[in-house]
Amino acid sequence: MTNAENIKTTLLIVGAQLEARGFDAEAIKLESQLLLQHVLNVNRAWLIAHQNDTLEANIHEAYTALINRRINGEPIAYILGYREFYGLKLKVTPDTLIPRPDTETLVEAALEKISPNLPLSICDLGTGTGAIALAIAKNRSKAQVTAVDFSDKALEVARQNAQDLNILNCQFLQSDWLSVLKLNGQNQRFDVIVSNPPYIEADDAHLSQGDLWFEPLSALASGKDGLDDIRTIISQAKNHLKPSGWLMLEHGYNQADSVSNLLKTAGFSEVSNARDLAGIQRVTSGRLI
Repeated sequence: MTNAENIKTTLLIVGAQLEARGFDAEAIKLESQLLLQHVLNVNRAWLIAHQNDTLEANIHEAYTALINRRINGEPIAYILGYREFYGLKLKVTPDTLIPRPDTETLVEAALEKISPNLPLSICDLGTGTGAIALAIAKNRSKAQVTAVDFSDKALEVARQNAQDLNILNCQFLQSDWLSVLKLNGQNQRFDVIVSNPPYIEADDAHLSQGDLWFEPLSALASGKDGLDDIRTIISQAKNHLKPSGWLMLEHGYNQADSVSNLLKTAGFSEVSNARDLAGIQRVTSGRLI
């Protein structure tokens, strides 16, 4: 690119660069526009209306730097510093997993179990950016949501997101899953526990590819079969759910049967699955007998 190009020409050149590097054709236009909007601090409508404007040298330089980061594989969410999730704009950093559309399936499934008219207690395990917890808290204002993560840095991001979104019915705690959740010396109990835990097999080749290469491994991989953390959560949840409480877990595309069996073996009833937009069984739920 040269400094004398207008916005339209610049986007075309960048699109060709991304295409040459094997980026998804549908994502190229969106990503190249989002990065330029970020540099210019404008919305998409402004960008379209000013497509014949010439970019100033400093803007051109800053945009080129961002495009190079993307070409080198860095996730666009980390470059922009945010990701949209369930209608919420969430701060994202390399200390957190990037919220994905598949996880909205877990939010939808949980909201079906959480009455908007009752002050139910909800726990989100491995909250990361706070995506699941904040989406539930935003849509169920009477619920009291507890968001848990082992990472202090992730909790800092989640707290900031809650503050930015002015969501007040969500608290944040540091814990290794449910291990330290106590109330008056007794196990704290919840009406619903949700989690998008690590569930990728430790030796899965995808961990060194694409966005996963940049994301925290502790938020992705979980033992030889990817189910170690899910086993721990199921075991602990039995002592942290109220009678007839629900445990709802996101998992991998091929793990629905395994997670269903783990829940049934642990004594959960009404075990069922929810499919994501691609038709994949993405969430498995069970009710404590």
